[in-house]
Amino acid sequence: MKEAAGEANLTVMAIILIAVIAAVVTPIINSAMESTKKKSCCMTNGGVWENNACVGASDEC
Repeated sequence: MKEAAGEANLTVMAIILIAVIAAVVTPIINSAMESTKKKSCCMTNGGVWENNACVGASDEC
């Protein structure tokens, strides 16, 4: 019975660890995706991405 309880505790710890990792990584991925979206829009409209801003684009996104 102790082995079953130990496996259950290990499973709970694994689930908690996965949830913590997902909570930390999700904002990082969202930030990277948003930055890529802005850069892509800028370049599509003929601009250049410099210093976190679009320079010379014909249209704003």
